[in-house]
Amino acid sequence: MANRTVKDANSIHGTNPQYLVEKIIRTRIYESKYWKEECFGLTAELVVDKAMELKFVGGVYGGNIKPTPFLCLSLKMLQIQPEKDIIVEFIKNEDFKYVRLLGAMYMRLTGTSVDCYKYLEPLYNDYRKIKSQNRNGEFELMHVDEFIDELLHAERMCDIILPRLQKRQVLEEAELLDTRISALEEDLDEVETSEEEDEEDEKPERVMTPEQHRRSYRDSDRPRRSPSPRYRRSSRSPRRRSRSPKRRSPSPRRERHRSKSPRRHRKQSLERRHRSKSPGHHRSRRNRSHSKSQERSSKKSHKKSRRGNE
Repeated sequence: MANRTVKDANSIHGTNPQYLVEKIIRTRIYESKYWKEECFGLTAELVVDKAMELKFVGGVYGGNIKPTPFLCLSLKMLQIQPEKDIIVEFIKNEDFKYVRLLGAMYMRLTGTSVDCYKYLEPLYNDYRKIKSQNRNGEFELMHVDEFIDELLHAERMCDIILPRLQKRQVLEEAELLDTRISALEEDLDEVETSEEEDEEDEKPERVMTPEQHRRSYRDSDRPRRSPSPRYRRSSRSPRRRSRSPKRRSPSPRRERHRSKSPRRHRKQSLERRHRSKSPGHHRSRRNRSHSKSQERSSKKSHKKSRRGNE
């Protein structure tokens, strides 16, 4: 009796609402301690108190496939089938984030495609952190908007196969939904306009002087040269050229030292030896010595004659 669906419950997607959860997982939930102790005799009003005590979301975990409290409460809501207004209040609750997620999960399982997009898409603006338990029993960090995005696009959530949704584009073409306007679009437009204005302010307006105009005209008149190696400019920058040492003009001291180089000494000595060996050179020296001796003898005779006269 405790595991049966309410008599007045309506069939969802053509079946019993509890059958939306797979039979293996459903039997594990019925055998769990949390279901027997906490979920027995709950009504739509009492489910809110249990939802406020939730600390994390998740499906089944461990080797024994134990269900989480979040999964047990979602199955209990499928069993008692609360009214739509109560579920909408669950979703709009901003104080307790796990109550909001429980209502979103139930709306995704039982609601139509239009209701899912209508009530779940506003939760994209909720960026609060939540804890989720994986199959290994480890806790992971998530955000509310991530959970809602998986509900709308994933095939399985919290180990429950989700019913198929019609694409939003099809519903927009049928005029059942309005086009979705993101809350970030206005901020993005403002950021783009501010960046464009900053770029325009940073670009200085270039004013061409008459000399630059003339140079540009001259450059346009010149024929373009082919990229031959003759006309290639050297890779050295003008700064490096200025730093390179300048060639100095040869100083007179260096010229003197050059004149006294060993090569020139050798040439002069060779010339002197050649002159000394030539016969004409010896004859000229002999003639000079003979003329000098005659002059000396004439002077001596002239002096002797003067003494004799005295």
